[in-house]
Amino acid sequence: MSVKSVLSLPFARLTRSRIRAWNKDSLHNQEVLLLKLLKKGSDTAFGKDYHFNEIQTYDDFKYRVPINDYEDLRPYMERIKSGEKNILWPGQPLYLSKTSGTTSGIKYINITRESISCQISGARNALLMYIAETGNSKFVDGNMIFLSGSPELEKISGISTGRLSGIVNHHIPGYLRRNQMPSFETNCIEDWEEKVDKIVEETFNKNMTLVSGIPPWVQMYFDRLINKTGKKVKELFPNFTVFVHGGVNYEPYKSKLNTSIGGEVDAIEVYPASEGFIAFQDTRTEEGLLLMLESGIYYEFIPASEYFTPNPPRLNLSEVELGVNYAIILTTNAGLWAYSLGDTVRFTSLDPHRIVVTGRVKHFISAFGEHVIAEEVDRAVIEACRLTGAEIVELTVAPQVSPSSGLPYHEWFIEFSRLPSDLQHFTQKLEEEMQRQNIYYRDLIAGKVLQSLKVIQLKPDAFISYMRGIGKLGGQNKMPRLANDRKIAVDLIKFAI
Repeated sequence: MSVKSVLSLPFARLTRSRIRAWNKDSLHNQEVLLLKLLKKGSDTAFGKDYHFNEIQTYDDFKYRVPINDYEDLRPYMERIKSGEKNILWPGQPLYLSKTSGTTSGIKYINITRESISCQISGARNALLMYIAETGNSKFVDGNMIFLSGSPELEKISGISTGRLSGIVNHHIPGYLRRNQMPSFETNCIEDWEEKVDKIVEETFNKNMTLVSGIPPWVQMYFDRLINKTGKKVKELFPNFTVFVHGGVNYEPYKSKLNTSIGGEVDAIEVYPASEGFIAFQDTRTEEGLLLMLESGIYYEFIPASEYFTPNPPRLNLSEVELGVNYAIILTTNAGLWAYSLGDTVRFTSLDPHRIVVTGRVKHFISAFGEHVIAEEVDRAVIEACRLTGAEIVELTVAPQVSPSSGLPYHEWFIEFSRLPSDLQHFTQKLEEEMQRQNIYYRDLIAGKVLQSLKVIQLKPDAFISYMRGIGKLGGQNKMPRLANDRKIAVDLIKFAI
């Protein structure tokens, strides 16, 4: 073991103690943080428009500052992009994070000097909490790969602009950068398939100990490693022990990834977003991700079932309950004020506050009032795979409202890496699990408003072909788990077997 790995263990334990101490007084710390953020933003254009200087309490804040989405903040963002200062946060942002919105096209999110440090400490703390719990620090001596977007940045009115993963790449600590893969030149390749092939060439004979990325794109990297060498990942990288993942639910991809690896490795889930580093897995023994309460983010929550009502209730951390699906709202040290992130979460613990991501506010199926969410779809496919021995590459679900005959139904587009022992049995188990989880769906089936779901088996590489076709192959891009229309389905049906 190197000095670096030896020293990382006491540092990890110290970090764990500090985080636990902070979380013991989380509600008070959140109140203090909100007032600090408001004071900092009081002389900005947004702060003046919403009279921050008159806000003394959380109730004042709710009264003065409405929930904002990106379209609400777009006029302010345009002013920032044109070079104006003191618009959402004092001065100019350090970066603009460029991200693809589902309804707003390309979005530009502020990253300030204060918020970038929280992004970095969030990723660091996830690894340190893992080291503190497991004692495994040897991985810091080997090569680590971070599958990310290009670190090349453009300038907009003098502000460096790029994908979040590319921005963060510039802030990887020196003690990790020496071990980082791939090379900067390879990381700058824009074409994802060319980039993955180059990464394979650079890494297949290295001592890789940690891999980080969104599961389906990591799977693509593993597939190409295996195609090149004819060996499982663990044969190539015997010291590979840590997989850091985020962006999508890991469980539906886990079986296929483990097959490619040739066994299980420790997995650490993180929940970063351009808007802030929100949560990370702090323990391997409890469900959920620890909500980051020292990352410059004040949290609010709206019950997802009431999100689209005229005046939905806004709750702070003292008011949330276990098991309820909430839309998450952020006020941050990057100058976002009561900003609707678009994600939905559910609390698994209130002491400390741990969450699981359940889906997207606008990604659901409710063509007939069933309101199926991504968490239910993931659970159903995990159970069906477990019972039938199937492995999936990717899936998405859409309503079929006007079939050529019979009642409407939900259409599941699935690309298998290993077919179920019996596709009809697999479909039956999906149906049973969906009805068990969602009473509205069950009632629609029982009332003969809907017929049972149907599985459309897709050809190999169907989802890669689809994502390539829409220009979203690789990087931070994610396949929507479900949609309330058939825009994706119309394209995917071309790949049906």
